[in-house]
Parts: sequence; structure tokens; C-alpha cells
Amino acid sequence: MDSEGADASDMPTKAILIATILLIIAAPIAILFWMTAVPCRSHQGPLPRLTAEQRALSGRLKTDVALIARKPHNTAHLREMDHVAHYIEMELRQAGYAPHRQPIRGVPGVFNIEAMLEPTDADAPTLVIGAHYDSYGTTPGANDNGSGTAATLELARALSDLRGRSRLRLRFAFFANEEPPYFQTAHMGSLAYAKALAAGQERTLGMISLETIGFYSDAKGSQHYPFPLSALYPDTGNFIAFVGMTSSRPFIRATVAAFRREAAFPSVGGSAPGFVQGIDWSDHWAFAQVGIPALMITDTAPFRYRYYHSEADTPDRLDYDRMARVVDGVKRVVRAWARKGAL
Repeated sequence: MDSEGADASDMPTKAILIATILLIIAAPIAILFWMTAVPCRSHQGPLPRLTAEQRALSGRLKTDVALIARKPHNTAHLREMDHVAHYIEMELRQAGYAPHRQPIRGVPGVFNIEAMLEPTDADAPTLVIGAHYDSYGTTPGANDNGSGTAATLELARALSDLRGRSRLRLRFAFFANEEPPYFQTAHMGSLAYAKALAAGQERTLGMISLETIGFYSDAKGSQHYPFPLSALYPDTGNFIAFVGMTSSRPFIRATVAAFRREAAFPSVGGSAPGFVQGIDWSDHWAFAQVGIPALMITDTAPFRYRYYHSEADTPDRLDYDRMARVVDGVKRVVRAWARKGAL
């Protein structure tokens, strides 16, 4: 056989090899972009001045966090856990709700707390907004998760005027036992709640978990990520993140789009498999286990906040003005959804 014939016969093999190499390189990149693609543009540039309503909201959040994060509160500190639970219930009652408790089987003395805003139509779909109210170990838990607890309380207050007028059933939930040693076990409060909700066959559009939302920085290099997300997201920790597992991608995209329409605040969003570090580190994990779309709204916790799970996680570390902007944006999103009865 001559050399020209040999070269010609090798061409299809080389083409297949090159195509295979390109596919191996391109496929992970395509998957990464698919996971992190969210609609609309994030706010850029200086933040607008706080409105009078946002300034008042900032003050209420600061008051709530100070009361919630006085001391460690969890199963090892039940007296303080009970104090926080009573404060949550008192504030919900003052806002016109009738809160009720859901005991956690096998863990005496702790319970979830729920307040429900009934819709105009008994067959309306449900949206769950929740946060865990226990702290980790011996930490007071101002950011993790006094910030999320205070935000959920504020949303319940701010949306109470929709009672009897909402086209969604809004469930405001406060979960026990999110922190270790209960995290992602049968005794995790949000898993008990999610299983009960799924057993009732209630049509649930999604669940929003407010998790560690109080710390922001304008310093370059203040933000870090697990691999491979560091290749796509900014290195300045001045934004709020909307994240969840890939099964909840449509819900995440809808929420990010709505937030960006309603709030002049930097945001990122995306979904990833649960094995990516940090993606399933909150109560949204529990709802994904029962097939309910769920996401976490977060400042990214240990990827930005140096005091995460430390005794220095105190109320003075938080930026209540920027927290107020985030909570105000989420309030506007939920209000818009409640008016139309859909995402």
C-alpha cells in the first residue's frame, strides 16, 4: 500500500479522536454553564439610597437578631432555645398569625414552628418560606442563622396584609435541628416538616430557605467558592446568592429573575449536584428529598464569613442595611407571586 493510501485511511480515525477530545473538554464546560445560567442581569454599580421603609426594616432586623442571638440555642442549650421559640411565636401572634408547633420525634423539647397565611381559594398552591432557628454548638448564631430567622419573621409581618387576598398559601416555617449532629438526619426539623407536607399531598410550588444572609464585603478577594464555581462568579462578597440542587433549577431561575426585576442589589444564582461543597448545606436539602423544588438564599456562609460556626458570630458583625435590601427584594417577589398565584 502506498503512503497516500495509508494517510487517507487514517483520516477518519484522527477526526474521531479529535472530536472525542473536544467533546471531553467541552462537555464539562457546557454543563457548568447550564448549571449556573440564570435569567436577567444582576444590579451593577452603586446601590440606591435606602428608602425610609428599608431603614425601618434594617432597624427591626437588628432588633430581632439581637434577641435571637443572645446566647447559644440548640438541644444542648434548651432553655435558650425555648426563649427563642417563644420570641418567634410572640412576634407571629402580634402579626395576626396563630403559630403552631410540630414536635421532632425522638428529640424531646424541640419543635418546628409554623404560621400559615390562608389564600382566597382553598385549592391554591403553597409556597414555603423558612429558616432554621437553632445555632451551632456554643455559638450565638447571629448570622447562622439569626439573620435568616429574623428575615423570615419580617416577611411574615410584611405579608400579613395579604391574609384572605393571596392566591398562594404562604407557610412561614422556623425549623429546629438544622445544625450538627442532626444535619441531614431523620431528626432534622426541616426534613420532618417536608415529609409531613408531602404526605398531605399539598400542591407546593417551592420552598425558600433563608440561610446566613447578613454579611457583605466590598473588598476584592473577600469571596471564595468551591471548585469549579470559582471560575464563573465574582471574587467580591457584596452579593446575595440563590442556589440549590439541579432538580430545582427551574425554580431557582424563576426566583432569580423575579428578584432581579424587583431589587437593585447584586445577585448570583445557579444549581449544582449535591456533592458540590455547600450546595445542600441548609433546609432546602430536606424539601428536595421529597420532590419539592427548593433553594437557599445566602451570603455563602463560610465562603465569605470568617466567623462562621465560631463564637464570634455575634450581632455586631452583620450589615443590617444590606440585609434589609435583600429582605425587601424577597418580600416584593413573594407579594407579586401571591397576587397572581404563580411564579
